[in-house]
Amino acid sequence: MKTKIVNRRTLLHSAGLLAGGLLVGAGSAHGATRLSAPPARPATPDEAWATLREGNRRWVADAAIHPHQDRARRDEVAEKQNPYAVVVSCIDSRVPPEIVFDAGIGDVFTVRSAAQTIDPLVSGAIEYGPVELATPLIVVMGHQRCGAVTAAAHALREGTTLPGDLQRIVEALRPAYDRAHGDVDKMIRINTVDTVAKLKADKLLAPRIARKQLKIVGSYYSLDTGQVTRLV
Repeated sequence: MKTKIVNRRTLLHSAGLLAGGLLVGAGSAHGATRLSAPPARPATPDEAWATLREGNRRWVADAAIHPHQDRARRDEVAEKQNPYAVVVSCIDSRVPPEIVFDAGIGDVFTVRSAAQTIDPLVSGAIEYGPVELATPLIVVMGHQRCGAVTAAAHALREGTTLPGDLQRIVEALRPAYDRAHGDVDKMIRINTVDTVAKLKADKLLAPRIARKQLKIVGSYYSLDTGQVTRLV
C-alpha cells in the first residue's frame, strides 16, 4: 500500500513538472514569435518615422517591448542588414537611439558625435544607409542639457580655448551660439535645424529627397520626459 502511495505521488509530481514545462515552453514560443516576427520593414520615409514615433511612445510610457533583441533576430541579420532609419545623435550616454526609440538589432544606423555636429567623415557615415541600402529616413536628434553645447557656450562666453580637438566642436557650434545669443537650449535646437539643412543640401542625399525616397527630420529629445518632438 505504501508503495502505491509513493508511486502515485511520484506520478503526480512528474505530471506537474511536465505541465509546468509545457506552459513555460508555450510562453517562450509565444515570446519568440512576438519578437522575431514583427511587421515588415517600413518602406517609406513616413512609415519609418511613424515606427520610430511609436517606439518612442512606448519608451515614454515605460512600456518598451524591446523588439529584435533575440537569437532569431541575430541570426536573421547576421549576413545582411536593412535598417529603416539613420539616427544622427549626440554621444551623450543618456541618449542611446535604440533605447529611446525602442528599436533593436538591424533596425537603425546610429551616427553619434558631440552635439550631433557633422564633418566630411560623419557625413559619409550618414550617407551610407540612404545611398547603399535605400534607407528612407534620417533623423537628427538634439537633446536637452547637451554637455557639448553647454561647454561650447561657456568657452565662447568666456573667450577661452578648449584643449585639443575639443575646440573644433566649439567652432562648429559658434554660429548657433551667435544666433541664440548664448542661450544653451536655443543653441541645441538651432544647431539641430542647421545640421538638417546641411544634410538636405548634401549632393548624394538631395536627389533622393527630390524623388521623395528620403526624408530628413530634425528632432529634440527631453531628458526629463523621454519624449522626442519634431523640429523640422
